Amino acid sequence: MNFYNTTNTENSLVHTLWDLCDADIISIPLAVATRWMNLSLEEIVGLIINADGTWQFDDTNYTDTPRGKGTLVSGQELYTFDAKYLQIEAIDILDLNNYYIRIDPLDHKELGGISPDEFFGLEAGGTPKLGAPTHYDKITDDSFRLYPAPSATYCTLTNGLRVWFKRTAHLFAVTDMDAIPGFVSPYHVLLAYMSAIPYCMKYHKDRVALYEKKVMELKAELINHYAQREKDTVKKITFKQRSFR
Repeated sequence: MNFYNTTNTENSLVHTLWDLCDADIISIPLAVATRWMNLSLEEIVGLIINADGTWQFDDTNYTDTPRGKGTLVSGQELYTFDAKYLQIEAIDILDLNNYYIRIDPLDHKELGGISPDEFFGLEAGGTPKLGAPTHYDKITDDSFRLYPAPSATYCTLTNGLRVWFKRTAHLFAVTDMDAIPGFVSPYHVLLAYMSAIPYCMKYHKDRVALYEKKVMELKAELINHYAQREKDTVKKITFKQRSFR
């Protein structure tokens, strides 16, 4: 469905919202409808991201792939990334032969009770150890550290960092009349039902329980859809070998 289709209102999420609420552009202005739709869209994308498997979800409205490059700074361990990146999936470092090499995630608790500085070492002056990064440690929701710290002697600094990520939804703007939600079309109407609940809580309380039930049903079906997409993949249970220092 289109976000706001004035020509074909049967194919318009905003008009569906108005129908569910017995409302119009006066009682629910387009700016308010847009805000409610975006809040609902971000919640839906969060559910999908947690449900998808090896076939990763990405909002189809994005024109680029869910990966980004950045320049490394010699001797710098700490890096930040865009807040729209909900989850880091992998990090690659560009080696001196122009190949991106995958590095491993790290949790300091895996280091056997010693600090990263002790495990990876420090330079003679107490600065971070230099080398080709082999591990990254996510510190906060928008930052991570590389160990050892990069150096031009061991890796390429310009565009030397490549991050694979999952990102939040491509949000609607008030002017996005022809925009289409970036997830599977049978469940687009979920946005209208979710957006109708705040209005109905004030003006049509008798409808809230019905709409909440519909939302729960549609969410369950949507999650099941994304959880079952990879039917061509055979699931196998394997045991992971891990070495400790």
